[in-house]
Amino acid sequence: MDLEIQDVSELLQLSIGEVEELIKDKGLPAYRLKETAPYRFSKIEIEEWMMKHQMPFKSKEESASTSGFAHFSLFRAINKGGVLIDVDGASKEEVIKNSIYAIADDLELDKEVIIELLLDRENLMPTALGHGIGVPHARDFLLEKQHDIILVSYPKEPLEYGSLDDSLVHTLFFLFACQDKRHLHLLAKLAHFSSQEENVAFLKTKPNKGNLLTYIKQWESQF
Repeated sequence: MDLEIQDVSELLQLSIGEVEELIKDKGLPAYRLKETAPYRFSKIEIEEWMMKHQMPFKSKEESASTSGFAHFSLFRAINKGGVLIDVDGASKEEVIKNSIYAIADDLELDKEVIIELLLDRENLMPTALGHGIGVPHARDFLLEKQHDIILVSYPKEPLEYGSLDDSLVHTLFFLFACQDKRHLHLLAKLAHFSSQEENVAFLKTKPNKGNLLTYIKQWESQF
């Protein structure tokens, strides 16, 4: 998917000027055919950059507008998905498999295909955001639905995950989106959410679906 700077601005809830600053100062990957041409962006490269950087989401007071799907997008996606507590597995591969086996039928997903896609993505690059949070997702996979799904899975024991900060992973957000733009937006929100200490501390308590949804809705109401 080829993105324009307006797309990236909307996805990250930043002004075009702020996106240009990220390109110059933070290495946000962008391309130009010539110096005066508009920037173009690769969806895959933007995704990988976001997983390595804290996303500076704006509060309601700072942001002029929010697109419809972005409003409470995490809350809605988790509500469509679910929460699994104390998933067995001695490795991330086992926890990924056991999580998908537990929920695939309810979510109408082909478990074997999804597991293969998720593990292929992990082999390409671990999907850990740091701070003990992982976001397993498949490369170039979109749901044939009108809504996004996030399955939250708490392993029974924290996992080695290949995190850049060497942290053990205690919470997995399995991300399945129905559009590329929604995928990137949700990934950006999860990266921002996981960068805040109070949110990480809350996740370590392994909240159930109801408590997690209440917390997420309150957190998202800032944006």
